[in-house]
Amino acid sequence: MSSLRAAYINEIYKLSKRKKLMVSCVLSVAAVLVAALIVGVANNFMGIRITGESEFSILVLSVLNYTLIPLFTIFICIDMVGGEFSNQTMKMVLTRPVSRIKVYLSKAMAAATFIIVNLLFIMVTSLIISLFIKGTLAGIGRIFIAYVASFFPLFVFALFTMIISTVFRGTGSAFFLSILCFLLCNVLGLFFSQLQSFLFTTAFNWYTLFLGSYINFHKIFRMFMILAGLGLMFFGIGSYLFDRKNL
Repeated sequence: MSSLRAAYINEIYKLSKRKKLMVSCVLSVAAVLVAALIVGVANNFMGIRITGESEFSILVLSVLNYTLIPLFTIFICIDMVGGEFSNQTMKMVLTRPVSRIKVYLSKAMAAATFIIVNLLFIMVTSLIISLFIKGTLAGIGRIFIAYVASFFPLFVFALFTMIISTVFRGTGSAFFLSILCFLLCNVLGLFFSQLQSFLFTTAFNWYTLFLGSYINFHKIFRMFMILAGLGLMFFGIGSYLFDRKNL
């Protein structure tokens, strides 16, 4: 476990030094500010009430869950796997007394940490801006639950992206294919409703199951098991390919 912890700390350190992390923070704040501006203009000048006091953070989540957050996740996952293969730094990582499975697991844990921190950062930013807009905060509990629930499908998507990044040495091709798969899954889920339960991208809005006046625990448990199954499958495939990949 000490070697896994050391590998994880190393991945977090490398992640903290990446410029894309700062870019993601800046773009997240900008996106929340733009959303606040649109909501303010619509509410005050157009007479259209888009959100209530406790719904602005949920609106931000519903938009960024299908745009910036998956995009940031793709960037980070490709940098951690494909980027290190392409610039030959992976050789240095694998020369350490850590098995390949632990190296891959540490990268998956780092991706999970990034997703959690990114979600919490966006949540706090949207709450602060909402406080300036409305002067009060309401429904913080349900907002927190929504953001925490959003982690699971995003992490499954990260594991899927890591598979693509392991297969393709070029970061450009891995990025393009990840975006293509993301868009394709959304299109398939839109036109073929019977496939929605098996497309992890359609689960990006499953947090809404926690927000209604009636909570369908059976549906939540079913979706959780699907996500858990996909996550285990993607991790198994990715770790196998990573273990077999030649430097």
